[in-house]
Amino acid sequence: MFQAAEAARYIDEAHRTRARYQNLPEAIAPGTVAEAYAAQAALCELWTPRLGPVAGLKIATTTKVMQQLMGIDQPCMGTIFAARLYASPATIAKSDFINVRIECELAVRLARDLPKAAAPYTRDSVRAAVGHVMAAFELIEDRFADYKSCKALSLIADNAWNGGIVIGPAKQLPREFDLNGIAGALKRNGKAAGDGETDDPLGALAWLADQAAECDRPMTAGMVVITGSVMPTVDIAAGEHLDFALDGIGATSLAAT
Repeated sequence: MFQAAEAARYIDEAHRTRARYQNLPEAIAPGTVAEAYAAQAALCELWTPRLGPVAGLKIATTTKVMQQLMGIDQPCMGTIFAARLYASPATIAKSDFINVRIECELAVRLARDLPKAAAPYTRDSVRAAVGHVMAAFELIEDRFADYKSCKALSLIADNAWNGGIVIGPAKQLPREFDLNGIAGALKRNGKAAGDGETDDPLGALAWLADQAAECDRPMTAGMVVITGSVMPTVDIAAGEHLDFALDGIGATSLAAT
């Protein structure tokens, strides 16, 4: 029988010993999405005393390509802890991570709760809960994972690899402001390094609201939610500086030592 606490302890020990990422051993691995989220919840219980309360959520594997690669037909949810929520400009030490990578995202801060509802959330219903928006970096702690062999259920159990986020100044969401298709631009040491645009962030937020409620971990007012990367994942080397800006929203900055 699957034991969520056993899987969580295995993951916690792997992080503590700075082990390279591996899928959970078959003997303790979750066999369903529900079991994977139970393992993530058990991991949160282990990490909360060190990392503080849950401050938000993330969405991962939003593209069909990544879902097919990992053998899943839906995105994945991960947890953001208070101690890992950084204000821009932020500086991280590479030595604090096993292998940190960076994603550029639109973040939202909720102005009201999103409890379990009688019907699935929609883009319109979750938009009404958004108070502020901001540019964000996600710190991906992939522990040198082999993406092609990674299994989605192990990824979920391992908190979808969230190592923190860096958020820029918050902007109150204007009533008519369209969050879809916002242009984003990345600079590395002051030079253009990538661009993209937001892709259905409110759809991502609606999915997360439903998934969180299904896991009996509903999102609440004040939480920060990141809605998916607007461009491919990038690396950051010690001594480098990244700036990411979203048109009409603002920017966030990150340096590494």
